[in-house]
Amino acid sequence: MIEDIDTTAREVVASLGWAPDWLVSLGVLAVTVLLALLAHRVLYRLITRLVRERDLFWRSLVARTEGPTRLALIIPALSIGASIAPLDGAQASIMRHVLAICFICLVGWVARTALHIWTTVYLRRFKLDSEDNLLARKHTTQSRILQRVAAILIVTVTAAAALMTFDGVRQYGVSLLASAGAAGLVVGLALQPLLKNLIAGIQLAVTQPIRLEDAVIVEGEWGNVEEITSTYVVVRLWDWRRMVLPLSYFIEKPFQNWTRENSSLIGTVFLYTDYTAPLEAMRRRLEEIVRASRNWDGRVVVLQVTDFKPATMEVRMLASASSAGRAFDLRCEVREQMIGWLQAQHPGALPRQRAEIDRLPADASWIAPRQEAVPAQ
Repeated sequence: MIEDIDTTAREVVASLGWAPDWLVSLGVLAVTVLLALLAHRVLYRLITRLVRERDLFWRSLVARTEGPTRLALIIPALSIGASIAPLDGAQASIMRHVLAICFICLVGWVARTALHIWTTVYLRRFKLDSEDNLLARKHTTQSRILQRVAAILIVTVTAAAALMTFDGVRQYGVSLLASAGAAGLVVGLALQPLLKNLIAGIQLAVTQPIRLEDAVIVEGEWGNVEEITSTYVVVRLWDWRRMVLPLSYFIEKPFQNWTRENSSLIGTVFLYTDYTAPLEAMRRRLEEIVRASRNWDGRVVVLQVTDFKPATMEVRMLASASSAGRAFDLRCEVREQMIGWLQAQHPGALPRQRAEIDRLPADASWIAPRQEAVPAQ
C-alpha cells in the first residue's frame, strides 16, 4: 500500500511539469508537513481521550510528549517529501542537513522530556506537606538540582551537536582543540559565574546543606527555602518577602539551618522578674501552658534561673515543638500567658525599682546649718 501511495505521488508530481521545480518541491514538502500535522492531531486527540479517565500521571505524560511526537512525525514526512520532490543536488544536500539538525533536536527534546517524567515519577513517593517531611525534602532537593543540571547539559550537548553539523563550525572546533590551553583559559574566565554556580549546584545536591522548605537564617533574616534553581536560591522570609541568593552563597558563607537533621526545635523565652518571684509556681504554670498548647511536641519543658541582674532575675523557659513555625508560636503563647498570670496572681514578682530612705533621729538639730548674724557694714 505504501508503494502504491509513493507511485501515485510521483505521478502527481510528474504531471506538474509545467511548474518550476522549486515551486513543486516547496508544495510537496508543505503537503507532507500538513499531512503529518493532521495525523498527529488525530492520534493525539485519540490518545487524550483514552487517558482522560486515568490518573494524573498518564494525563501529564501525554501532555508532556505532545511536542516531541509532533516533531517525530514531521521528520519522516519531510524525508518522504524530499524523496518525491524534484530536488537538485544542492537542494537535496540542504534538506538532508535540515533533517539531521531536526533529528538531533528531537533526541535532545526526548531526553529532556524523559528526564522530567522520570523526576516526576520518582518524587511522587515523597510528600512535602506531611508533618515529618525531612526525607521528602532531602530527595526533592537532590532530584530538582540534578534535574536542572542535567537539563543544562542536555541543551548544551544538543546545541553543540547541531552546530558541529556545519563544516565551518566543525573546523573551528578542531582549531580550538589544537589550542586547548589558551581556549580553555579564555572560556573558563568568561563562563566563571555560570560554571561556579553549576558546580555549586552539584555540591548542594550531593552534600545538601540546604533543602526545600528548610528553615534558615541568612543575612540576619529568618525564612524557608522556597526554590532552588540551577543558579540561585529563593528564600521566603517570614513576612512574605523573597530573598534571592546565588547558589555559591551557601557553599562559601556561613548561615543557620534550623532543620538540618530534623524539623524539631527548642524555643527559648527569657523573663526578667523580681528576686521574690515564686519559681516553683512559675514552673508549674509553664507546664500547664505548654501541655494545653497544640504546638508543643511533648518532649522538652524546662524553667531555669540563668542569671542575676542588679535589679532583676533572669528566668529562661524552654519548650520544644515539631517545626520552626510551631516553636515561634509556642514561644509567643508562653510569653503572653506567663506575663498575664504573673500580673494577676503575683504582681509582686514583676520587676521593681527599690529605694531605701534612712530615718533621722528625733534630735537632729545638729544637722541644721547655722546662720550667724552678720554685723552691719
